[in-house]
Amino acid sequence: MVKRKASYPTQRNEKMRGGEGVAVVESLLTPAELYEKGRLFAKITLAPGSSIGYHVHEGEMESFHIISGEAQLDDNGEIVTLSPGDTSLTQSGQGHCVKSVGDVPLEMIALILFK
Repeated sequence: MVKRKASYPTQRNEKMRGGEGVAVVESLLTPAELYEKGRLFAKITLAPGSSIGYHVHEGEMESFHIISGEAQLDDNGEIVTLSPGDTSLTQSGQGHCVKSVGDVPLEMIALILFK
């Protein structure tokens, strides 16, 4: 099976999880296509200054892989900068938030799998 970009459901989430600005979420695979072992495989785009607010994952993990732009990540209380090619992992029971910093939009692949 091949899925074309035009077929991806896209959502614009304002102030996602209490963050700033807009997060554009392109769903690349559905939970059914993930064999119900996860709930998200998506490309997320944040304009400079936009963010996804701090939240804790319970019973699931989330990973971000940075495609372009720069991210400031609060990784369970530790502030780190992520650049293209970097990947973060937030395990069950841990929390994070991410902000687009710099002059270009942050583009990242997000994956959430159940524990």
